[in-house]
Amino acid sequence: MTAPAVQIDRLSKSYGAVRALDQLTLELPGGAVGLLGPNGAGKTTLIKLLLGLLDADEGSARILGLDPDSPSEQVELRRRVGYMPESDCLLPGMNAVELVSTLARITGLSPADSMTRAHESLDYVGLDDQRYREMKEYSTGMKQRVKLAQALAHDPPLLLLDEPTNGLDPKGRRHMLELVRDLGHAQGKHVILCSHQLSDVERTCDRVVVLDRGRVVEHGEIAELTRGDRRWTRVRVGGSGASFAEALERRELEHQRVRDGEFRVALRGADADELFELAQSSGHRIESIEEMRSSLEDVFLRVLRESQGASS
Repeated sequence: MTAPAVQIDRLSKSYGAVRALDQLTLELPGGAVGLLGPNGAGKTTLIKLLLGLLDADEGSARILGLDPDSPSEQVELRRRVGYMPESDCLLPGMNAVELVSTLARITGLSPADSMTRAHESLDYVGLDDQRYREMKEYSTGMKQRVKLAQALAHDPPLLLLDEPTNGLDPKGRRHMLELVRDLGHAQGKHVILCSHQLSDVERTCDRVVVLDRGRVVEHGEIAELTRGDRRWTRVRVGGSGASFAEALERRELEHQRVRDGEFRVALRGADADELFELAQSSGHRIESIEEMRSSLEDVFLRVLRESQGASS
């Protein structure tokens, strides 16, 4: 079996009386993973622990099999992990080529390879001839793309991206998300995307981890989590649908009337054949029927309610 990209065992970290991570245990198989949670959930602390920028109070973590607390393994970890921080990491007085090639050299690349990789990474993020301008003249979107380019310059197998769409306009945000999705799918990178934008995670990731108060409150494949235990189905019948609604009531099927003749029906253990049967028995003809999915936002809000309810 392929080793997990990230393994975390009872990881804890406190800042004074504040418990940022609390006995966190998690295993990620790789691929594109979204890291979600409200402010103060422990997302940034987790990323810094995985990078070896903080020391854990308890527990352990391994990223691509490497121990971020081990000085002898931290150099190799830097070579194999690319990090795009939320805050600016741009050095004053440099243009993009100089910055990206300098940071690439820090990972161990030769001067010639660093320059080659800098140009390739800047080409990939779409900076073109803007790479020679001083970065103090850059827009927010251009700065975000430089930050992504420096994370890619040494061609790492795993990327940690912290709020990559922060401050971007709709066009820049769309471009950034296209790059992130391409990296996690077409380019075959492991991607951990930390974001407060649930729609960004839903568009780019296959799996999600939700943190709250330093603990994992939900994790799994997005397709499975948004499917849920109730299959909501949108049904349109001819006419007002009054007798169809009565038939749903008699069968004790949870439903909502959207408008005359249109309903949302929760099929818990039932199938669509039952809806055709009820329509026929109530004198209606089904004009359209489609399965609906909950959104990642629905899942996120539900697990936070459950988590906060359990701790109150």
